[in-house]
Amino acid sequence: MTGVTNSSIIANGLKHPFRFRATGARRSRVGTTYAGANDAGLTLIEMIVVLAIIALVAALIVPSVIGRPDQARVTVAQADLKAIGAALKMYRLDNGQYPTTEQGLAALVTKPTSPPLPANYAADGYLPQPATDPWGHPYVYRSPGTGGAGFDLLSLGRDGKPGGDGIDADLQDAAH
Repeated sequence: MTGVTNSSIIANGLKHPFRFRATGARRSRVGTTYAGANDAGLTLIEMIVVLAIIALVAALIVPSVIGRPDQARVTVAQADLKAIGAALKMYRLDNGQYPTTEQGLAALVTKPTSPPLPANYAADGYLPQPATDPWGHPYVYRSPGTGGAGFDLLSLGRDGKPGGDGIDADLQDAAH
């Protein structure tokens, strides 16, 4: 212990550098140590205050944490829409056109058998498995899309119905 001498330790009330007085213990004028009856009550009040603070913080934080799973599902759905959109664009680069609405997104997993048949279908397909949104609903795919070009790809949100607000709102990849 550099910088600390035995005399400074004794002056601070510690006779041994590795032995400390208990927090609630007090010294009387004659040098004896005692724990009074009030010390236990003070500790109980401190514990109640700490528990009240913890309860208050939990009451403020828990509602915001509970809403996170739905936000996570929205984020996953948006990422899925981008990945499926990229797979559809690769399909078009390989085969000259997007899968038809009838062929659907299944055309990205297995080679379509209905016309128009793809000319250069990738050996492993474009997606490893059929895509469903985080709420278990299939993604909606239309080709040609709104306006007669490209494709429409969307998730109908938590409720699985067109329209809606908040978590139930439709999600669409705007990159195509």
